Amino acid sequence: MNLLGNFINGEQLASESERQSAVYNPATGEHTLNVSLSTADEAKAAITVAQIAFESWSKVTPLNRARVLFKFKALVEDNIDELAQMITLEHGKVLSDAKGELTRGIEVVEFACGIPHLLKGEHSLNVGRGVDSFSLMQPLGVCAGISPFNFPVMVPMWMFPIAIAAGNTFIMKPSEKDPSVIMRIAELLKEAGLPDGVFNIVNGDKESVDVLLEDKRVQAVSFVGSTPIAEYIYSTGSKYGKRVQALGGAKNHLLVMPDAKVEQVTSALMGAAYGSAGERCMAISVAVAVGDIADALVDKLAEKARTLKIGNGAEKGLDMGPLVTAEHRDKVLGYIEDGVKAGATLVADGRDLQVSGYEEGYFVGGCLFDNVTAEMRIYQEEIFGPVLAISKFSNIDDGIRQANDCDYGLAAYVQTTNDKTADEASCRLKAGMVQVNGTSRAPGAPFGGVKASGCGREAGIWGIRAYQEIKSISGTKQQN
Repeated sequence: MNLLGNFINGEQLASESERQSAVYNPATGEHTLNVSLSTADEAKAAITVAQIAFESWSKVTPLNRARVLFKFKALVEDNIDELAQMITLEHGKVLSDAKGELTRGIEVVEFACGIPHLLKGEHSLNVGRGVDSFSLMQPLGVCAGISPFNFPVMVPMWMFPIAIAAGNTFIMKPSEKDPSVIMRIAELLKEAGLPDGVFNIVNGDKESVDVLLEDKRVQAVSFVGSTPIAEYIYSTGSKYGKRVQALGGAKNHLLVMPDAKVEQVTSALMGAAYGSAGERCMAISVAVAVGDIADALVDKLAEKARTLKIGNGAEKGLDMGPLVTAEHRDKVLGYIEDGVKAGATLVADGRDLQVSGYEEGYFVGGCLFDNVTAEMRIYQEEIFGPVLAISKFSNIDDGIRQANDCDYGLAAYVQTTNDKTADEASCRLKAGMVQVNGTSRAPGAPFGGVKASGCGREAGIWGIRAYQEIKSISGTKQQN
Protein backbone atom coordinates (compact mmCIF):
# COMPACT_ATOMS: atom_id res chain seq x y z
CA MET A 1 0.00 0.00 0.00
CA ASN A 2 1.40 3.41 -1.00
CA LEU A 3 2.03 5.80 1.87
CA LEU A 4 1.81 9.59 1.41
CA GLY A 5 4.03 11.71 3.62
CA ASN A 6 4.73 15.45 3.66
CA PHE A 7 6.15 18.10 1.35
CA ILE A 8 8.73 20.16 3.21
CA ASN A 9 11.52 22.38 1.89
CA GLY A 10 10.81 21.49 -1.73
CA GLU A 11 10.65 17.70 -1.50
CA GLN A 12 8.36 14.88 -0.53
CA LEU A 13 9.39 13.31 2.76
CA ALA A 14 8.29 10.11 4.43
CA SER A 15 6.74 10.67 7.82
CA GLU A 16 8.12 9.09 10.98
CA SER A 17 4.63 8.82 12.41
CA GLU A 18 3.21 5.39 13.15
CA ARG A 19 -0.33 6.72 12.71
CA GLN A 20 -1.99 6.54 9.29
CA SER A 21 -5.37 7.24 7.70
CA ALA A 22 -6.85 5.25 4.82
CA VAL A 23 -7.86 6.88 1.54
CA TYR A 24 -10.55 5.27 -0.62
CA ASN A 25 -11.92 5.51 -4.13
CA PRO A 26 -15.55 6.50 -3.38
CA ALA A 27 -16.88 4.97 -6.58
CA THR A 28 -15.49 1.50 -5.92
CA GLY A 29 -14.88 1.42 -2.17
CA GLU A 30 -11.28 0.39 -2.92
CA HIS A 31 -8.59 1.25 -0.37
CA THR A 32 -6.09 3.07 -2.61
CA LEU A 33 -3.64 4.82 -0.32
CA ASN A 34 -2.58 5.52 3.24
CA VAL A 35 -1.65 9.01 4.38
CA SER A 36 0.61 9.65 7.34
CA LEU A 37 -0.75 11.60 10.29
CA SER A 38 2.31 13.66 11.12
CA THR A 39 3.80 14.06 14.54
CA ALA A 40 3.96 17.38 16.36
CA ASP A 41 7.72 17.46 15.78
CA GLU A 42 7.23 17.13 12.02
CA ALA A 43 4.79 20.04 12.03
CA LYS A 44 7.29 22.12 14.01
CA ALA A 45 10.02 21.22 11.51
CA ALA A 46 7.84 22.53 8.67
CA ILE A 47 7.35 25.79 10.57
CA THR A 48 11.12 26.13 11.01
CA VAL A 49 11.66 25.65 7.28
CA ALA A 50 8.94 28.19 6.42
CA GLN A 51 10.32 30.73 8.87
CA ILE A 52 13.80 30.50 7.36
CA ALA A 53 12.38 30.80 3.83
CA PHE A 54 10.41 33.89 4.83
CA GLU A 55 13.59 35.90 5.43
CA SER A 56 14.49 35.78 1.74
CA TRP A 57 11.05 35.39 0.13
CA SER A 58 9.67 38.50 1.81
CA LYS A 59 12.48 40.51 0.21
CA VAL A 60 11.68 39.32 -3.33
CA THR A 61 9.95 42.10 -5.25
CA PRO A 62 6.18 41.75 -5.66
CA LEU A 63 6.64 41.67 -9.43
CA ASN A 64 8.99 38.70 -9.28
CA ARG A 65 6.73 36.89 -6.83
CA ALA A 66 3.85 37.42 -9.26
CA ARG A 67 5.95 36.03 -12.14
CA VAL A 68 6.27 32.73 -10.29
CA LEU A 69 2.50 32.58 -9.98
CA PHE A 70 2.09 33.36 -13.69
CA LYS A 71 4.20 30.29 -14.46
CA PHE A 72 2.29 28.23 -11.90
CA LYS A 73 -1.03 29.21 -13.46
CA ALA A 74 0.16 28.05 -16.87
CA LEU A 75 1.33 24.73 -15.41
CA VAL A 76 -2.02 24.11 -13.72
CA GLU A 77 -3.79 24.79 -17.01
CA ASP A 78 -1.40 22.46 -18.87
CA ASN A 79 -2.04 19.67 -16.35
CA ILE A 80 -5.75 20.26 -15.71
CA ASP A 81 -6.85 16.85 -16.98
CA GLU A 82 -4.41 15.01 -14.71
CA LEU A 83 -5.36 17.15 -11.71
CA ALA A 84 -9.09 16.67 -12.33
CA GLN A 85 -8.64 12.90 -12.48
CA MET A 86 -6.77 12.97 -9.17
CA ILE A 87 -9.61 14.92 -7.55
CA THR A 88 -12.24 12.52 -8.89
CA LEU A 89 -10.29 9.43 -7.80
CA GLU A 90 -10.28 10.44 -4.13
CA HIS A 91 -13.29 12.77 -3.78
CA GLY A 92 -15.71 11.17 -6.24
CA LYS A 93 -17.07 14.27 -7.99
CA VAL A 94 -17.55 14.01 -11.75
CA LEU A 95 -14.72 15.22 -13.96
CA SER A 96 -16.62 18.32 -15.11
CA ASP A 97 -17.07 19.36 -11.47
CA ALA A 98 -13.39 18.66 -10.80
CA LYS A 99 -12.37 20.85 -13.73
CA GLY A 100 -14.77 23.54 -12.52
CA GLU A 101 -13.08 23.44 -9.13
CA LEU A 102 -9.68 23.89 -10.76
CA THR A 103 -10.98 26.75 -12.90
CA ARG A 104 -12.19 28.59 -9.79
CA GLY A 105 -8.80 28.06 -8.18
CA ILE A 106 -7.03 29.37 -11.27
CA GLU A 107 -9.16 32.53 -11.10
CA VAL A 108 -7.70 33.32 -7.67
CA VAL A 109 -4.17 32.68 -8.96
CA GLU A 110 -4.91 35.14 -11.79
CA PHE A 111 -6.03 37.67 -9.21
CA ALA A 112 -2.85 37.10 -7.19
CA CYS A 113 -0.75 37.71 -10.32
CA GLY A 114 -1.91 41.33 -10.23
CA ILE A 115 -0.91 41.83 -6.62
CA PRO A 116 1.93 44.37 -7.09
CA HIS A 117 -0.62 47.15 -7.53
CA LEU A 118 -2.76 45.90 -4.63
CA LEU A 119 0.13 45.90 -2.14
CA LYS A 120 0.51 49.67 -2.33
CA GLY A 121 0.07 51.71 0.82
CA GLU A 122 -1.44 55.18 1.26
CA HIS A 123 0.02 58.66 1.71
CA SER A 124 -1.51 61.67 3.45
CA LEU A 125 0.08 65.09 3.03
CA ASN A 126 0.25 67.56 5.92
CA VAL A 127 -1.77 65.65 8.51
CA GLY A 128 -0.24 68.11 10.94
CA ARG A 129 1.98 71.17 10.57
CA GLY A 130 4.94 69.85 8.63
CA VAL A 131 3.88 66.24 9.18
CA ASP A 132 3.11 63.63 6.50
CA SER A 133 1.66 60.18 7.13
CA PHE A 134 1.91 57.03 5.06
CA SER A 135 1.21 53.32 5.44
CA LEU A 136 3.13 50.18 4.59
CA MET A 137 1.55 46.84 3.71
CA GLN A 138 3.95 44.21 5.06
CA PRO A 139 3.77 40.40 4.99
CA LEU A 140 3.00 38.65 8.27
CA GLY A 141 5.47 35.75 8.09
CA VAL A 142 4.57 32.07 8.30
CA CYS A 143 0.89 31.43 7.50
CA ALA A 144 -1.09 28.19 7.58
CA GLY A 145 -4.16 26.83 5.82
CA ILE A 146 -6.46 24.00 6.88
CA SER A 147 -8.79 22.83 4.11
CA PRO A 148 -11.81 20.48 3.81
CA PHE A 149 -12.30 17.38 1.68
CA ASN A 150 -14.94 18.80 -0.66
CA PHE A 151 -12.60 21.14 -2.56
CA PRO A 152 -9.07 19.72 -2.21
CA VAL A 153 -7.63 22.26 -4.68
CA MET A 154 -9.97 25.24 -4.86
CA VAL A 155 -10.01 26.05 -1.15
CA PRO A 156 -6.21 25.86 -0.78
CA MET A 157 -6.00 28.09 -3.86
CA TRP A 158 -8.13 30.69 -2.07
CA MET A 159 -5.40 30.79 0.52
CA PHE A 160 -1.81 30.14 -0.53
CA PRO A 161 -1.56 32.13 -3.82
CA ILE A 162 -2.66 35.33 -2.05
CA ALA A 163 -0.47 34.70 0.99
CA ILE A 164 2.59 33.83 -1.08
CA ALA A 165 2.12 36.73 -3.51
CA ALA A 166 1.96 39.07 -0.50
CA GLY A 167 5.39 37.85 0.64
CA ASN A 168 4.47 35.22 3.23
CA THR A 169 5.45 31.58 3.41
CA PHE A 170 2.79 28.91 3.78
CA ILE A 171 2.05 25.55 5.40
CA MET A 172 -0.94 23.61 4.05
CA LYS A 173 -2.77 20.99 6.13
CA PRO A 174 -5.12 19.28 3.63
CA SER A 175 -7.94 16.88 4.37
CA GLU A 176 -6.77 13.35 5.02
CA LYS A 177 -9.67 12.06 2.85
CA ASP A 178 -8.24 13.32 -0.49
CA PRO A 179 -4.64 14.48 0.03
CA SER A 180 -2.90 13.45 -3.20
CA VAL A 181 -3.80 16.29 -5.55
CA ILE A 182 -2.39 19.07 -3.34
CA MET A 183 0.94 17.20 -3.37
CA ARG A 184 0.95 17.48 -7.15
CA ILE A 185 0.15 21.18 -6.80
CA ALA A 186 3.25 21.55 -4.62
CA GLU A 187 5.35 19.96 -7.35
CA LEU A 188 3.95 22.40 -9.92
CA LEU A 189 4.78 25.35 -7.65
CA LYS A 190 8.36 24.13 -7.43
CA GLU A 191 8.48 23.65 -11.21
CA ALA A 192 7.25 27.24 -11.60
CA GLY A 193 10.28 28.48 -9.68
CA LEU A 194 8.93 28.91 -6.16
CA PRO A 195 11.90 28.67 -3.77
CA ASP A 196 12.07 25.69 -1.45
CA GLY A 197 10.39 26.22 1.90
CA VAL A 198 7.93 28.87 0.72
CA PHE A 199 5.12 26.30 0.32
CA ASN A 200 4.97 23.21 2.51
CA ILE A 201 2.45 20.45 3.19
CA VAL A 202 1.92 18.73 6.52
CA ASN A 203 -0.54 15.85 6.36
CA GLY A 204 -2.14 15.06 9.67
CA ASP A 205 -4.98 15.48 12.11
CA LYS A 206 -5.59 17.40 15.33
CA GLU A 207 -2.04 16.83 16.56
CA SER A 208 -0.59 18.74 13.61
CA VAL A 209 -3.36 21.34 13.66
CA ASP A 210 -2.73 22.15 17.31
CA VAL A 211 0.93 22.85 16.54
CA LEU A 212 -0.07 25.29 13.81
CA LEU A 213 -2.50 26.98 16.20
CA GLU A 214 -0.18 27.21 19.17
CA ASP A 215 3.32 27.78 17.75
CA LYS A 216 4.11 31.49 18.06
CA ARG A 217 6.04 31.46 14.78
CA VAL A 218 2.79 30.96 12.82
CA GLN A 219 1.23 34.39 12.36
CA ALA A 220 -2.07 33.60 10.62
CA VAL A 221 -4.36 30.61 10.13
CA SER A 222 -7.12 30.20 7.52
CA PHE A 223 -9.68 27.44 7.85
CA VAL A 224 -12.68 26.15 5.90
CA GLY A 225 -14.75 23.28 7.29
CA SER A 226 -17.48 22.44 9.77
CA THR A 227 -18.74 24.97 12.31
CA PRO A 228 -17.62 23.08 15.46
CA ILE A 229 -14.06 22.88 14.13
CA ALA A 230 -14.20 26.50 12.91
CA GLU A 231 -15.11 27.57 16.45
CA TYR A 232 -12.19 25.56 17.83
CA ILE A 233 -9.77 26.99 15.26
CA TYR A 234 -10.93 30.54 15.97
CA SER A 235 -10.85 30.32 19.76
CA THR A 236 -7.52 28.48 19.94
CA GLY A 237 -5.75 30.51 17.27
CA SER A 238 -6.95 33.79 18.79
CA LYS A 239 -5.84 32.63 22.23
CA TYR A 240 -2.31 32.29 20.89
CA GLY A 241 -2.39 35.70 19.22
CA LYS A 242 -2.89 34.71 15.58
CA ARG A 243 -4.80 36.33 12.75
CA VAL A 244 -7.61 33.83 12.16
CA GLN A 245 -10.10 33.30 9.36
CA ALA A 246 -12.45 30.44 10.20
CA LEU A 247 -15.27 29.66 7.77
CA GLY A 248 -17.80 27.13 9.06
CA GLY A 249 -20.83 25.24 7.81
CA ALA A 250 -23.79 26.40 5.76
CA LYS A 251 -27.48 25.85 5.17
CA ASN A 252 -28.17 27.94 2.10
CA HIS A 253 -31.71 28.99 1.15
CA LEU A 254 -33.16 29.95 -2.20
CA LEU A 255 -36.09 32.38 -1.98
CA VAL A 256 -38.35 31.63 -4.97
CA MET A 257 -40.90 34.36 -5.73
CA PRO A 258 -44.20 33.67 -7.54
CA ASP A 259 -43.03 35.62 -10.61
CA ALA A 260 -39.89 33.51 -11.05
CA LYS A 261 -39.52 31.35 -14.15
CA VAL A 262 -40.02 27.71 -13.18
CA GLU A 263 -37.64 26.33 -15.82
CA GLN A 264 -34.88 28.73 -14.76
CA VAL A 265 -35.37 27.95 -11.07
CA THR A 266 -35.38 24.21 -11.76
CA SER A 267 -32.16 24.41 -13.76
CA ALA A 268 -30.45 26.45 -11.05
CA LEU A 269 -31.56 24.09 -8.29
CA MET A 270 -30.50 20.92 -10.09
CA GLY A 271 -26.96 22.21 -10.34
CA ALA A 272 -26.79 23.89 -6.95
CA ALA A 273 -28.50 21.14 -4.94
CA TYR A 274 -27.17 17.99 -6.62
CA GLY A 275 -23.91 19.09 -8.22
CA SER A 276 -20.90 17.41 -6.61
CA ALA A 277 -23.46 15.22 -4.75
CA GLY A 278 -24.38 18.23 -2.63
CA GLU A 279 -20.92 18.30 -1.03
CA ARG A 280 -20.49 22.05 -1.51
CA CYS A 281 -20.54 24.78 1.07
CA MET A 282 -22.49 26.92 -1.44
CA ALA A 283 -25.03 24.20 -2.21
CA ILE A 284 -28.69 25.17 -2.07
CA SER A 285 -30.33 22.70 0.32
CA VAL A 286 -33.62 24.53 1.01
CA ALA A 287 -35.91 26.25 -1.49
CA VAL A 288 -38.32 28.66 0.20
CA ALA A 289 -41.18 28.88 -2.29
CA VAL A 290 -43.52 31.85 -1.96
CA GLY A 291 -47.08 31.63 -3.32
CA ASP A 292 -48.45 29.28 -5.95
CA ILE A 293 -45.14 28.51 -7.72
CA ALA A 294 -44.32 25.72 -5.23
CA ASP A 295 -46.34 22.84 -6.69
CA ALA A 296 -45.15 23.36 -10.27
CA LEU A 297 -41.58 23.62 -9.01
CA VAL A 298 -41.81 20.39 -7.00
CA ASP A 299 -43.19 18.50 -10.01
CA LYS A 300 -40.35 19.67 -12.27
CA LEU A 301 -37.65 18.98 -9.68
CA ALA A 302 -38.96 15.51 -8.86
CA GLU A 303 -38.93 14.52 -12.52
CA LYS A 304 -35.33 15.64 -12.97
CA ALA A 305 -34.06 14.33 -9.62
CA ARG A 306 -35.30 10.84 -10.49
CA THR A 307 -33.45 10.88 -13.83
CA LEU A 308 -30.03 12.13 -12.67
CA LYS A 309 -27.18 10.24 -14.35
CA ILE A 310 -25.15 8.88 -11.44
CA GLY A 311 -22.02 6.73 -11.47
CA ASN A 312 -18.24 6.66 -11.28
CA GLY A 313 -17.20 10.30 -11.62
CA ALA A 314 -14.28 9.27 -13.84
CA GLU A 315 -16.75 8.35 -16.59
CA LYS A 316 -18.10 10.98 -18.98
CA GLY A 317 -21.64 12.25 -19.32
CA LEU A 318 -22.68 11.98 -15.66
CA ASP A 319 -24.49 14.45 -13.43
CA MET A 320 -23.30 13.18 -10.07
CA GLY A 321 -20.79 10.83 -8.48
CA PRO A 322 -20.63 9.14 -5.08
CA LEU A 323 -20.22 10.66 -1.64
CA VAL A 324 -16.70 10.87 -0.28
CA THR A 325 -16.74 8.07 2.33
CA ALA A 326 -18.97 5.26 3.55
CA GLU A 327 -19.32 7.06 6.89
CA HIS A 328 -20.53 10.24 5.21
CA ARG A 329 -22.97 8.29 3.03
CA ASP A 330 -24.45 6.70 6.14
CA LYS A 331 -24.75 10.11 7.80
CA VAL A 332 -26.67 11.49 4.81
CA LEU A 333 -28.95 8.43 4.78
CA GLY A 334 -29.63 9.05 8.46
CA TYR A 335 -30.83 12.58 7.70
CA ILE A 336 -33.16 11.27 4.99
CA GLU A 337 -34.68 8.75 7.39
CA ASP A 338 -35.08 11.50 9.97
CA GLY A 339 -36.90 13.71 7.47
CA VAL A 340 -39.37 10.93 6.65
CA LYS A 341 -40.03 10.27 10.34
CA ALA A 342 -40.54 14.00 10.96
CA GLY A 343 -43.39 14.06 8.45
CA ALA A 344 -41.82 15.62 5.35
CA THR A 345 -42.91 14.16 1.99
CA LEU A 346 -40.07 12.33 0.22
CA VAL A 347 -41.03 13.02 -3.40
CA ALA A 348 -37.82 11.65 -4.92
CA ASP A 349 -36.10 8.85 -2.99
CA GLY A 350 -32.47 8.05 -3.78
CA ARG A 351 -31.72 5.83 -0.80
CA ASP A 352 -31.73 2.50 -2.64
CA LEU A 353 -29.68 3.56 -5.63
CA GLN A 354 -27.48 0.81 -7.06
CA VAL A 355 -24.89 1.63 -9.74
CA SER A 356 -24.16 -1.39 -11.93
CA GLY A 357 -20.52 -2.41 -11.64
CA TYR A 358 -19.96 -0.20 -8.61
CA GLU A 359 -21.99 -1.95 -5.93
CA GLU A 360 -19.37 -1.16 -3.27
CA GLY A 361 -19.37 2.58 -4.04
CA TYR A 362 -20.78 5.23 -1.70
CA PHE A 363 -23.76 6.31 -3.79
CA VAL A 364 -26.96 8.11 -2.81
CA GLY A 365 -29.41 9.22 -5.47
CA GLY A 366 -31.04 12.62 -5.71
CA CYS A 367 -33.56 13.15 -2.90
CA LEU A 368 -36.33 15.75 -2.81
CA PHE A 369 -38.47 16.58 0.22
CA ASP A 370 -41.71 18.56 0.05
CA ASN A 371 -43.68 20.09 2.96
CA VAL A 372 -40.59 20.72 5.07
CA THR A 373 -41.03 22.90 8.17
CA ALA A 374 -38.55 24.93 10.17
CA GLU A 375 -38.41 22.65 13.20
CA MET A 376 -37.18 19.67 11.17
CA ARG A 377 -33.49 18.72 11.28
CA ILE A 378 -33.40 18.50 7.48
CA TYR A 379 -34.34 22.19 7.42
CA GLN A 380 -31.95 23.41 10.12
CA GLU A 381 -28.82 21.25 9.83
CA GLU A 382 -26.17 20.95 7.14
CA ILE A 383 -26.62 17.59 5.41
CA PHE A 384 -23.84 17.92 2.80
CA GLY A 385 -25.46 15.46 0.45
CA PRO A 386 -27.85 15.32 -2.55
CA VAL A 387 -30.91 16.29 -0.51
CA LEU A 388 -33.15 19.27 -1.36
CA ALA A 389 -35.98 20.47 0.87
CA ILE A 390 -38.97 22.55 -0.26
CA SER A 391 -40.65 24.84 2.26
CA LYS A 392 -43.80 26.78 1.29
CA PHE A 393 -44.99 30.26 2.36
CA SER A 394 -47.76 32.61 1.31
CA ASN A 395 -45.82 35.91 1.27
CA ILE A 396 -42.32 37.33 1.01
CA ASP A 397 -42.17 38.49 4.63
CA ASP A 398 -42.79 35.00 5.97
CA GLY A 399 -40.41 33.53 3.40
CA ILE A 400 -37.54 35.84 4.34
CA ARG A 401 -38.26 35.39 8.04
CA GLN A 402 -38.09 31.63 7.58
CA ALA A 403 -34.90 31.76 5.53
CA ASN A 404 -33.29 33.86 8.25
CA ASP A 405 -34.48 31.50 11.00
CA CYS A 406 -31.37 29.38 10.75
CA ASP A 407 -28.10 29.25 12.65
CA TYR A 408 -26.08 29.50 9.44
CA GLY A 409 -25.57 32.48 7.15
CA LEU A 410 -23.07 31.72 4.40
CA ALA A 411 -25.11 32.28 1.23
CA ALA A 412 -28.67 33.02 0.17
CA TYR A 413 -30.23 33.01 -3.27
CA VAL A 414 -33.19 34.81 -4.85
CA GLN A 415 -35.16 33.97 -7.98
CA THR A 416 -37.50 36.71 -9.23
CA THR A 417 -38.21 38.77 -12.35
CA ASN A 418 -38.87 41.90 -10.26
CA ASP A 419 -35.81 44.08 -9.60
CA LYS A 420 -37.43 45.80 -6.63
CA THR A 421 -38.16 42.45 -5.00
CA ALA A 422 -34.59 41.34 -5.69
CA ASP A 423 -33.17 44.46 -4.03
CA GLU A 424 -35.44 44.13 -1.00
CA ALA A 425 -34.68 40.44 -0.48
CA SER A 426 -30.93 40.96 -0.95
CA CYS A 427 -30.89 43.56 1.81
CA ARG A 428 -33.06 41.60 4.24
CA LEU A 429 -31.56 38.11 3.90
CA LYS A 430 -28.99 37.47 6.65
CA ALA A 431 -26.10 35.96 4.76
CA GLY A 432 -22.57 36.88 3.83
CA MET A 433 -23.35 36.44 0.13
CA VAL A 434 -26.58 36.83 -1.84
CA GLN A 435 -26.96 35.79 -5.48
CA VAL A 436 -29.91 36.86 -7.61
CA ASN A 437 -31.18 34.74 -10.51
CA GLY A 438 -28.02 32.68 -10.66
CA THR A 439 -25.40 30.76 -8.72
CA SER A 440 -22.13 32.35 -9.89
CA ARG A 441 -19.92 34.80 -8.02
CA ALA A 442 -17.08 37.05 -9.12
CA PRO A 443 -13.59 35.71 -8.34
CA GLY A 444 -12.59 38.95 -6.62
CA ALA A 445 -15.74 39.14 -4.49
CA PRO A 446 -15.38 38.48 -0.74
CA PHE A 447 -16.21 34.92 0.29
CA GLY A 448 -17.53 34.32 3.80
CA GLY A 449 -20.60 34.25 5.97
CA VAL A 450 -22.26 35.41 9.17
CA LYS A 451 -23.67 33.69 12.27
CA ALA A 452 -22.47 30.07 12.60
CA SER A 453 -20.95 30.14 9.12
CA GLY A 454 -17.83 31.69 10.59
CA CYS A 455 -15.76 34.84 10.48
CA GLY A 456 -13.39 36.45 8.00
CA ARG A 457 -13.41 36.74 4.22
CA GLU A 458 -11.36 34.93 1.63
CA ALA A 459 -10.61 36.26 -1.87
CA GLY A 460 -10.27 39.75 -3.30
CA ILE A 461 -8.70 42.66 -1.47
CA TRP A 462 -10.18 41.32 1.78
CA GLY A 463 -8.20 38.12 1.32
CA ILE A 464 -4.99 40.08 0.74
CA ARG A 465 -5.44 42.15 3.89
CA ALA A 466 -5.80 38.94 5.92
CA TYR A 467 -2.18 38.13 5.08
CA GLN A 468 -0.76 41.61 5.65
CA GLU A 469 0.22 43.83 8.53
CA ILE A 470 -0.70 47.46 7.91
CA LYS A 471 1.81 49.83 9.47
CA SER A 472 1.10 53.56 9.76
CA ILE A 473 4.14 55.88 9.77
CA SER A 474 4.08 59.62 10.48
CA GLY A 475 7.08 61.87 9.99
CA THR A 476 7.87 65.48 10.73
CA LYS A 477 9.53 67.35 7.87
CA GLN A 478 12.96 68.66 8.77
CA GLN A 479 13.80 72.28 7.95
CA ASN A 480 17.24 72.62 6.35
